[in-house]
Amino acid sequence: MDILNALVVFLNFVFIPAAAYGAQLALGALGVTLIYGILRFSNFAHGDTMAIGTAIVILLTWGLQAIGITAGPLPTALIALPLGIALTALLVLGTDRAVYRFYRRQKAAPIILVMASVGVMFVMNGLTRLLIGVDEYRFDDGERFIIDVRSFREMTGLPEGLALRSTQALTLVVAVLVVIALFWFLNRTKSGKAMRAYSDNEDLALLSGIDPERVVRLTWIIAAGLATIAGTLYGLDKSFKAFNYFQILLPIFAAAIVGGLGNPVGAIAGGFLVAFSEVAVTYPWIKIVGYVAPWYEPGGLMQLLGTEYKFAVSFVILIVVLLFRPTGLFRGRSV
Repeated sequence: MDILNALVVFLNFVFIPAAAYGAQLALGALGVTLIYGILRFSNFAHGDTMAIGTAIVILLTWGLQAIGITAGPLPTALIALPLGIALTALLVLGTDRAVYRFYRRQKAAPIILVMASVGVMFVMNGLTRLLIGVDEYRFDDGERFIIDVRSFREMTGLPEGLALRSTQALTLVVAVLVVIALFWFLNRTKSGKAMRAYSDNEDLALLSGIDPERVVRLTWIIAAGLATIAGTLYGLDKSFKAFNYFQILLPIFAAAIVGGLGNPVGAIAGGFLVAFSEVAVTYPWIKIVGYVAPWYEPGGLMQLLGTEYKFAVSFVILIVVLLFRPTGLFRGRSV
């Protein structure tokens, strides 16, 4: 019985939240790694692209709710998401035309593009705050729980209850579908193969007749879609606040670099590695240990770091990987 209670607590407070958070980081890291693998620079504006894409989805969601359109048990944001992705993609393509294309045609060094992306980051951050404000918003309508604590206790007779929020399950399902669709696109379609060829050898791809501007446009559209989906899922699971997406940039980059910057498989693995590390290090394990080893009396909460230091975990992982395996777990620079 105690082992079952320990398992329920572990699932409730460690595994399920970390799995949902890991899926969100993985989608964000996929966008970062796609831009790096094809356009050859680290896009520091990706976090704020997630923010402004989510803000657009929220505004569309409110508009749909105002005219009485909902998705029933699912969040209304799912209906607003396709149009939100399209509008975010238009914004990102406009940014590329106004900023990045000039440096790309000048064959500027990657660090120049990185610094340009920092400027774009601050502009997008300001636009997001202007568009939706600085307050915290919840927009997760529909059914709140798939499994709630009370029903679980009544069903199992265990004193510990398990809660599975619909947004957590939705995050995992959508992430799986998006990853499958992305890998199918990259490996099975002519456009996807052109993007991979451009990533592997730009000069040879140009000699083969591949249109570089089309590859660039496709890359930005896909990255904008990934950013908007990741940001919306993150906002549904937790809440939306513009500054939170600036903060999440560190774990997203940590996930991309840990997995291997430029490698999509690595981005997914890195997302889950960073998420589970953050949750495991900041979770107080005293209750689980109390069930597993009731004879042991710890002197504290058995929590390595407070939750306010969770981003420090990403930073430490990032530093360790850069010191001992700079190419990441899956050796980056390939799409």
